[in-house]
Amino acid sequence: MNKNRIFAFVLSLALCCGGIALAQRPERDINPNRYPNLAAAQQLMTQAWGRISDAQRANEFDMNGHAQKAKDLLDAASRELKLAADDANHHRH
Repeated sequence: MNKNRIFAFVLSLALCCGGIALAQRPERDINPNRYPNLAAAQQLMTQAWGRISDAQRANEFDMNGHAQKAKDLLDAASRELKLAADDANHHRH
């Protein structure tokens, strides 16, 4: 019985650490001189991602995956903003 609990704990810890290692802060790759509003939005997403990480640490990562999902959505939104800026670049030429 104790062996199973220890195994479950170690497995949970490994999965949690693996998820944290894979989750990376959203990139800030929009030129603020060309698209200041998109760049500012991307910067705010990066700050929000950091605050969610702070909340995860403060709550010992026990948020039923919701905080991680929010971070994943911020990363996806940041990539969409980059695509929007890239699309605008193509329409300017």
